[in-house]
Amino acid sequence: MTGTPILYSFRRCPYAMRARMALLISETPVRLREVVLRDKPEEMIASSPKATVPVLVQDDATVIDESLAIMQWALDRNDPAEWLDDAQAGADLIAEADSDFKDNLDRYKYPTRYDDVDPMAHRSAGLAFLEKLEKPLAAQGQLLGTQPRLADFAIFPFIRQFANNDRNWFDAQPLPGLQKWLAAHLGSDLFAAAMKKYPQWKTGDPEPLFAG
Repeated sequence: MTGTPILYSFRRCPYAMRARMALLISETPVRLREVVLRDKPEEMIASSPKATVPVLVQDDATVIDESLAIMQWALDRNDPAEWLDDAQAGADLIAEADSDFKDNLDRYKYPTRYDDVDPMAHRSAGLAFLEKLEKPLAAQGQLLGTQPRLADFAIFPFIRQFANNDRNWFDAQPLPGLQKWLAAHLGSDLFAAAMKKYPQWKTGDPEPLFAG
């Protein structure tokens, strides 16, 4: 598999999820190194000192260590499902999801990691973003139209995480468009393939080929 990039990934990380989906849909094979976050391999840290997944290492040692950049790199190579159509139109939504919404998600899901945090206040703030997404989803099924684009795949892993923190509460919210959209993406063959389980990689272990 000489010439095949290496991907350091963690199955449950939403950033890694969206990178894996882009690699699959673009039919870009990688050598997968599944990471356990409390036991990160030295090779990953050497490649990307910030040591957060995902990290893509190309054969020439070029490193891409931001999930959106990995998505863009893969889709620039091959975009058969036209995820990059309307990419600029979805950029602001992705930026909001990655900043304000992610901040509220973390403080709702992991309040003990922060000082003086009211998780319910952050849940309410996160709900406001979901209500914003509900409008286009109820009208057209996907965030930018009738077909899923980059924004849908970049954002839904974080909505999944928010929903799973209290599924009963989430399911009770008047968000039928968003709930249907999330369920469809979670039930897709693409997401199932992206969520396949792999053992932790350690130095010298085989690197399974992760490919669409």
